[in-house]
Formats: sequence, structure tokens, C-alpha cells
Amino acid sequence: MSKPMTLNVRVSGVLSEFVAANVGEAGAYDNVSEYVRDLIRRDKERVEADHFIRLKAELTRAFAAPESSYQTLDADAVIARNRRS
Repeated sequence: MSKPMTLNVRVSGVLSEFVAANVGEAGAYDNVSEYVRDLIRRDKERVEADHFIRLKAELTRAFAAPESSYQTLDADAVIARNRRS
């Protein structure tokens, strides 16, 4: 597991007001760190969902293709093809 990371971020104006509205007694988060961690988690989930959607689309296309379009590939051919991508 990686070691903890400390981030220093400066926001002002509208962004600062938005963060302040979401933190403390009036907000959903107790502190800014909790808010930022949740934003990072949500962004990670979004990226993972995007990857899943792309994988699902690729598999859907592959399974819909006629069997005659399939090629026999060994592991070396797949690795070489992926390096070119």
C-alpha cells in the first residue's frame, strides 16, 4: 500500500464559497479533507465506470462479429498489438 499523501490546494472566489457551503454545520462534510477525499473517491469510481463501459462495448462488438472474422492469436501477438495501441 502506498504511503499517505498531503495535498495543499488554494481555492478562492466562487470555488471557495462552494467548498465552504459543503463543509461544516451547514454542509454534508465535517471538514475540507473529508470533502476532498469523497470527491477523489467519486472521480475514481467515474473513471472505473468509464473503463467498464468501454470494455463492455468492445466485448459486445466482439461477440456480435461473425465467427469467420475471428483470428487465432498467441500471447506474443496480443502483447505486440497492444504495444502499438
